[in-house]
Amino acid sequence: MDFVIGGLAAVGSGFFTNPLELVKTRMQIQGELATRGQYVVQYRNFFNAGMVIAKHDGILALQAGLVPAQWFQFILNGIRLGLFQTLSDKGFTKNKNGETVLHRTILLGGVCGSLGAVVGSPLYLIKTHLQTQAAQQISFGHQHNHDGTIDAFRNIYRQQGIKGLFRGTASAIPRNFVGSTSQLTSFEYCKNWLKRHPLYYNSPLLTTFTASFIGGFIATTFITPFDLISTRLYNQGVDTKGRGLLYKGYLDCVLKIVKTEGIFGMYKGFWAGYVRLGPHTVLSLVFWDQLKWCYKNYSFHAQPALHLA
Repeated sequence: MDFVIGGLAAVGSGFFTNPLELVKTRMQIQGELATRGQYVVQYRNFFNAGMVIAKHDGILALQAGLVPAQWFQFILNGIRLGLFQTLSDKGFTKNKNGETVLHRTILLGGVCGSLGAVVGSPLYLIKTHLQTQAAQQISFGHQHNHDGTIDAFRNIYRQQGIKGLFRGTASAIPRNFVGSTSQLTSFEYCKNWLKRHPLYYNSPLLTTFTASFIGGFIATTFITPFDLISTRLYNQGVDTKGRGLLYKGYLDCVLKIVKTEGIFGMYKGFWAGYVRLGPHTVLSLVFWDQLKWCYKNYSFHAQPALHLA
C-alpha cells in the first residue's frame, strides 16, 4: 500500500503541475547549443512562455504529454516514496535512539529515486518528446512529430527496439538521485525541526506544507543542471544506428553546453523549474502525508485489535 500511496500522491500533483513541466521543458530546449544573440528568444520568461505556447499551439497544448507524465509519476514515486517509506519504517534512516541519520537518509532517498527513474524511463522519454513538439514558429530542438503516447511507443520501438525506449536512462540516474535525495532529506529534516516549534505542534498539514515548500527550493537548486542535461539527451534525434545526433553521451553533453551556452547555460530554466517543482513538491508530499494518514486511520478502524495488540 505504501507504493500505491506514493504513486497516487504524485499523480494528484502531476495533473496540476504538468503545464508547468511543459513550460520548463520548452525553456530548457530553447537556444540549444547556441550562444546568446544567435537565436530568437521565443520564451522570455515563465509567464510569457505560457502565453506564447497557448497562442501558437492552443490552450490544450499546455497539457501535452499528460498521459505518459502521469504514468511516469505513478511509477517513479510509487517506487521512490513507497520504498523510502517502507525502509524508513524499518529503521534504515535512524540510529538506535530513533534520530534521523543524514547520510542514511541521503543514500536511501537517492537509491529509491534512481530505481524509480530507471523503471519509468520510457515514459519520461515519450513525455519529453511530446512536450517539446511545437508549432514551427516557436519550436526548438529536435521535433519527433508523434501523434500521441501510443504512436510514440510504436515509432520508437519500430525504429530502435527496446533499447531505444530506454535511451537517455543513464542521465536519469544522477538527475533523480540528486533530486530525490535533496527533496526527501530536506523534507524529513525540516519536518522534524518544525515539530519543535509551538506553531506546528498540532498542525500536521501546515508542517508538511512548510517542509515541502522548502524542500522544493532546495531540490530545484541541486537538480537544475542534471535536469537540463537529461532533457537534452532524451530529446535529441538519433541516426539509423540509434546514436545521438548532437551528443555522444553524458559528458559530451555537459562539455558542449558549457562551451556554447556558458556555465549559466546549465541553469537555463531555473525559475521555471522552481515554479514547477515547488508546487509539485508541496502537492506531492502533502498528498503523500495525507494519504498515509487516511490509510492509517482506515486500518485502525478496520482492524482495531491488530493495532491495539
